[in-house]
Amino acid sequence: MYESFYNLKRSPFDITPDPSFLFPTKRHNEALAALYYGIRRHKGFGVLTGEVGTGKTLLLRCLLQLFKQSKDVTHAYVFNSRLSPMEFLGYVASDFGLSAAGKNKSEILLELCRYVVSRGLRKLTTALIVDEAHHLSTDTLEEVRLLTNLETTTEKLLQIVLVGQPELDEKLDSIGLRQLKQRIALRSHLEPLTANETKEYIVRRLLVAGANSSVAVLFPAEAMVAVYRHSRGTPRVINTICENALVAAYAKQMRSVTPAIIEDVVEDLRLDVVSSPEVDKYRELDGSDVQRAARTLLELYASLQKSTARGHEWREAAGVRLP
Repeated sequence: MYESFYNLKRSPFDITPDPSFLFPTKRHNEALAALYYGIRRHKGFGVLTGEVGTGKTLLLRCLLQLFKQSKDVTHAYVFNSRLSPMEFLGYVASDFGLSAAGKNKSEILLELCRYVVSRGLRKLTTALIVDEAHHLSTDTLEEVRLLTNLETTTEKLLQIVLVGQPELDEKLDSIGLRQLKQRIALRSHLEPLTANETKEYIVRRLLVAGANSSVAVLFPAEAMVAVYRHSRGTPRVINTICENALVAAYAKQMRSVTPAIIEDVVEDLRLDVVSSPEVDKYRELDGSDVQRAARTLLELYASLQKSTARGHEWREAAGVRLP
């Protein structure tokens, strides 16, 4: 819509995880290198975590794109982790090209084992990538642990990467999953962008989209500062703000995105509305909870009053006077 007006070849701020738009911060480069190394060197089990919108899925797409260039690596990619253990195993087997229909758990596991072992004997790499892994149930994570037992005396035969929000770390830190946690060979975490990285991120995406020398005009420094202030460096939020800002500027036939446009977009998207955890917690309470809490406070107050009265009576009887 606005591409021709701004002499762009494509939309620069789509939120789809396109590897060509990867912004290589030090943290993203380290995470990508660690995942690639772990799978290539058959380390067995790696974990990538990061807050919502920090670029985890985009990093995965870049990793998978690297593997597409190799003929010795095959992978199963699970992007819907809200699956039962049986559904999970069936999905993995199907994504590897194995037949899972009508088979029970033992039969599916046997098929997977044969497949992974046969590839291992031919010095081929087999990987299982699980996105949104923080949604995996404890039972499904236990199945993942059992899959890590596919190994020889020298290396792991199935390379597993779990990717998810920080809640995944909390699950893996639990007592019930300590055996799985001990098998993690590589671990990476993505953080939001800094203020300078946010500016560089916006510039890079505009350049990839064909902006060239018009970048400084299209997104002045003041507008980028406003974007960072409201996005707090989260790439997905940056994309959302900038995309809507370009649409708004185009509607007004403006050649530059101004801070005022950024403010309007943020207000329209309600990005400045943050719900307080305390308020959310209060909202979760029903009427009976509130009544019980109020009754408990009144009883405590009455008890304290009685204790204070008894203290006065004892001191008067004993002739004790306080200064």
